[in-house]
Amino acid sequence: MRYPPISFLKQNKVFFLRSFVILFLSCITIKIKLCFSSHPTSLEALAIDGYFNFNEVHHAAKDFGCRFHMPPMAVLYPKSVNDIATTVKHIWHLGPDSELTVAARGHGHSLQGQAQAHQGIVINMESLQVPKMFVYAGNHPYVDVSGGELWINVLHESLKYGLAPKSWTDYLHLTVGGTLSNAGISGQAFRHGPQISNVHQLEVVTGKGDAVNCSERQNPDLFHSVLGGLGQFGIITRARISLEPAPTKVNE
Repeated sequence: MRYPPISFLKQNKVFFLRSFVILFLSCITIKIKLCFSSHPTSLEALAIDGYFNFNEVHHAAKDFGCRFHMPPMAVLYPKSVNDIATTVKHIWHLGPDSELTVAARGHGHSLQGQAQAHQGIVINMESLQVPKMFVYAGNHPYVDVSGGELWINVLHESLKYGLAPKSWTDYLHLTVGGTLSNAGISGQAFRHGPQISNVHQLEVVTGKGDAVNCSERQNPDLFHSVLGGLGQFGIITRARISLEPAPTKVNE
């Protein structure tokens, strides 16, 4: 009985091995394409008040630092906290295989690409329309404000009551949620501490898509993790910030 030449067997092994590798890689590619192609459809089907933009996303791929350029798949323009919670919860249910990430973007003054999400979802926090700003001018005054509100608007509104935030950044055209996620250190920090030391309460959308209230007494671990947490522990959608009587003038 004659056996096939060794060279013939080696050639067949190489052929079958190559075929298997090509087939395996093709299956992975098809799976990835199917996975990513289904994302826009599933996001568009979400019951939200705002909307997703899948075309004009280039502005969300840059920030003040100009060091990173990571285009997202879509930008969410929320009108309510529920829009953010619904989106995050949907991505949570998709699981890690989707490889979708979420980043909250304020006024775009990040330096290291923190507000970018490569082929993920960027949430435009400035489009968040609720909750409306509310100033309490009684004992221990405070302001309830959306995480997407600019500090300059917080100052203007509180000044109507003769009040002002105890601590603010030197540049006021930044969002409340943005600076609270980065500690908010400024020239007033030596007297009242950074901005995160003057927050009574937060509303946060967690990584699972739950809207949770937190403070030093209620969910304190989440409260202290989110403040200065660079957006890694949740998205700040509302903050209650301590106020004080506004100075009559500012000394240079």
